[in-house]
Amino acid sequence: MSEPVIESMAEVRSHLADVIDRARRAETPTIITRRGRQEAVVIDIEEYRRLRRIADDAEESWLNRLADESEAEGLQGSVSMEEMAALLRGQEG
Repeated sequence: MSEPVIESMAEVRSHLADVIDRARRAETPTIITRRGRQEAVVIDIEEYRRLRRIADDAEESWLNRLADESEAEGLQGSVSMEEMAALLRGQEG
């Protein structure tokens, strides 16, 4: 993946199709700024899916490790992995 291009919202509006093509074909993300602050990133959909899989795998691994540790310690009042996942997903929103 190439180094990202940084452009303002106004610049991106004027050539959005080019920004998308650059993300897809050249694998170059575009960081979009608004009033000088970085607000969003345009990346290729396959890169997004790859990153999402990595995040999901990491979360699952962490939850499994947490459940194993809790079970090994025999903690009273512990919650199941499914309950913990539901709790964590509720915090994301």
